[in-house]
Amino acid sequence: MQTKNLISFAGKRGNQIRSDCFVELGSKPSGGINLNLKSKVASMYGASIEKQIKEMCSFFGLKNANILIEDNGALPFVLAARFELAVRRLFPEIDKEFLLPANKNNLYHTSKERLRRSRLYLPGNEPKFFLNAGLHQPDGIILDLEDSVAHSEKDAAQLLVRNALRSVDFYGSERMVRINQLPRGLDDLKFIVPYNVQVILIPKCESPKQVIGIEAEIDRIKKKNNISNEIYLMPIIESALGIIKAYEIATASKNICALTIGLEDYTADIGTQRTLEGRESFFARSMIVNAAKAAGVQAIDTVFSDVGDMEGLRASVLDAKSLGFEGKGCIHPRQIPVVHEVFAPTADEIDKAKKIVAAFEEAKVKGIGVVSLGSKMVDAPVVKKAIRILELSGRS
Repeated sequence: MQTKNLISFAGKRGNQIRSDCFVELGSKPSGGINLNLKSKVASMYGASIEKQIKEMCSFFGLKNANILIEDNGALPFVLAARFELAVRRLFPEIDKEFLLPANKNNLYHTSKERLRRSRLYLPGNEPKFFLNAGLHQPDGIILDLEDSVAHSEKDAAQLLVRNALRSVDFYGSERMVRINQLPRGLDDLKFIVPYNVQVILIPKCESPKQVIGIEAEIDRIKKKNNISNEIYLMPIIESALGIIKAYEIATASKNICALTIGLEDYTADIGTQRTLEGRESFFARSMIVNAAKAAGVQAIDTVFSDVGDMEGLRASVLDAKSLGFEGKGCIHPRQIPVVHEVFAPTADEIDKAKKIVAAFEEAKVKGIGVVSLGSKMVDAPVVKKAIRILELSGRS
């Protein structure tokens, strides 16, 4: 390993420097470890940074290397990911993982029926967005490995997302990751499945075979790492073919918790443009809702891309709710309160739900098999919806 005379990089520098750090690693035949640390926080954390890098050198078996680190206040999990990336790029044969202690605040579980009104997308190679995302209280946080990450940064994002799943406090938000399209997405799984990911989003999903293949790899990794926690799946339908096969996809696995749609790719696939009115996607969105409901899973709407248009967002969420969607994607924290507010039940909905549930409970006590409210009969799906409304009202 030490006989190579090569240089690798991780992160960006100069005018392009990230809000974390840049690492340059060069191997040499002799001379030991030469660490050149340039840090804005050197007076407070310089010693701990040097200690971490030396520990990582020992872990990866680096005995002779020139190391330059330009640090802009990176947290330990970011510094670890950047340095490990530089090592992996220099020595591709290395398959060891340097893991910092896990954050115990993230050892909570989720459920298939959990509320998913909002899910906040974060680029997987931009850790500056990770730290406070949970404070905005989205129902879910998506660390994205796919469209928001440049091809040249895919390997960086894998390590950053892995470390974030272990180290970042998500403050109770569901921990989600959007993997890459297959087959590359299969490689992403080894960086997230062992580290308490709760929902995996499957992009550009067009076939139940894709779901089955991903689930098989998840099961293999879980077995290898002795993992017992449930990991749910959320296929993203983004093409005409995917829409036609939506129900087959939604029923491909018992671990599918929701079905969602990506309209930018869908409208491009059918040869049109996405509009605020959404006439061009009405059929597709209705198909997603119908397929999800028929499969007994949640229907989640696409993102609203104009982060400055709150009224447009409100109208879009109202439209989604009227079609039967239960949640919506967010690309900025400011969208979360609007999404939660609109998906919250109205006073009339809550009042009606209370009456339905009360009538149902009364009928059970009396041993009556048929539930009625006034002159109308109430069947099981109506009661289920009423219970869900009351649950929502408790979270709003």
